[in-house]
Order: sequence, then C-alpha cells, then structure tokens
Amino acid sequence: MKKQKLIAIVGPTASGKTGLSIELAKRYNGEVISADSRQVYKGLDIGTEKVTKHEMRGVPHYCIDVASPKRAFSVEQWRRCALQALKQIDKHGALPIVAGGSGFYVDALVHNYSFPVVKPNTKLRNELKKKSTEELFETLERLDPRRALTIEAKNPRRLIRAIEIAIELGKVPSLSKKQSNFDVVWIGIFPGLDVLTERIEKRFYNTTRKGLITETKKLREEVGLSWKRINELGLEYRIVGEYLRGEITKEEMREKNIRELRKYAKRQMTWLKRNTKIQWFKNKEEALAKITLQP
Repeated sequence: MKKQKLIAIVGPTASGKTGLSIELAKRYNGEVISADSRQVYKGLDIGTEKVTKHEMRGVPHYCIDVASPKRAFSVEQWRRCALQALKQIDKHGALPIVAGGSGFYVDALVHNYSFPVVKPNTKLRNELKKKSTEELFETLERLDPRRALTIEAKNPRRLIRAIEIAIELGKVPSLSKKQSNFDVVWIGIFPGLDVLTERIEKRFYNTTRKGLITETKKLREEVGLSWKRINELGLEYRIVGEYLRGEITKEEMREKNIRELRKYAKRQMTWLKRNTKIQWFKNKEEALAKITLQP
C-alpha cells in the first residue's frame, strides 16, 4: 500500500511556520492543516496570531475555527479533524502540509497514536484544583516527564487532565503507535534563541496593537467565558486577564508575557529535538532555497 505524502512543518512559536507553509503550498499545489491547539477555537484570533484570509493567499486551510472556546477541544478531536481534512485534500489531488507549534498534535497524526480512555475523576480533580499551577506541573513532571515537555506549564486544566490520566493508568502513560500511513517530510524552523526572543517581543507588541486586550475582554463579556476558562486558553489570555483584573500593571503584563512565551518556546524545542528526522532551517528563505520536494 502506497503511503500518503505529507509535509510536516514544525518549530517554536514565532519562528515563521505559517509563512513557509503557504509558500510551499503555492509552489507545490498544497493545502494546509493547522496543527495549533488554540487556532481551532472561534474568536481566538489576535492572541493566537491566526492566519487571515488575506495571508492565506488562496491556499485552503483546515482545522481552524472549528470549535467553541467554551468547551475544551482535545488532541484526539484535532486528530479526527486532520484526518477528515486529509481526505478532502486527497480528493483535490493536492499535497497536504501540516504546520503548527503543537508538536504533540503533529506526532499524534503522523504516528497514529491510540489515546488511553480515562473517565473524569471528580474527587481527584477537586483535590488538584486546590494546588497551584507550579505544584501541578511538578506533579506531572514526576508522573510523566515526557508529557511535561509539551504541556503549557501554566494551564491548570491540561495539567489536571494529564495527571488524571497518569494516576488512572498507574504508570507513566505511553501512547501506543500504529503503523504510520504517511510518507513524511519533516521541516523545522528555528532562527536561534536570540532572534526568536526578538520575534516574540515584536509579535507581542503587534498583538497588543491589534487588540489583544479588547479580544480578551470580548471573550469574557460577550462570549461569557469565566476567568478560569480564559486561563485555560493559553498564557497570553491568562496574563492579559491578570492585567484586566488589576493584579499586574500593563508593563508587568508585557514583561511576563514575553518571559513566559520564551520559556514555552524552549519547551517546544526540547520536544522537537527528539525527532532526528527533522531537517532544520534558520528561516523561511533558507528553507525555500534548499527544499526540493519530489512528486
């Protein structure tokens, strides 16, 4: 059985994955599947730097704006979305390009992970909710250091769920892999930590200028999300929420956001460096100059 060709573009936040995916799609008749755990949500546009219709340049994109921010969208739900997208792309005779910073999501699709079925444990959850995010993260690191590499360390909902799964299974959960159905070309973008930090700072300035604070207010006041749910949507929204509640100043919000994004980028790279099949480039221009995809 011939395996389906798949391009996987990975890298830390603000590295340039979106731009490269669109350029390759234009060059090789491709269509893009977003592997971003938050761009699946409607209304999370500015904080996630969601690609716009103009930026897409006519390239079809999938798994964006497919869920309500009121309810959590799991990696398994994303994998199903991606599989449906692959069917559509195959019908179009196009090249599928999976691009995003959620390395765990890309791995789940490529390696056809089988996820453990663990029912919610209300008693355990109530106990864990009393702990700080730092304590939750330390607990997860002890139980499942591999999962701790990919999780957002300040996201209590995801931390609690990860701990719940580890405890239920009675061991560090290992995701079972099935035979991959894909012939994958792995492409990584990493400009170096210093350049990446500059980009993270620039991106945060841009998102605040575009209206990140207003977007967070809208999620709270118009969509009706609780502060707890806003915290779960990622560090940008969580930290802006702290500012809106008067817990930190605007300057502290800026400094904290940049600091936390830098830490997150480091964790993303720790996860991705495990994959020795990734061919790394410093930027989009270098990648486009050197990549030649075979039909």
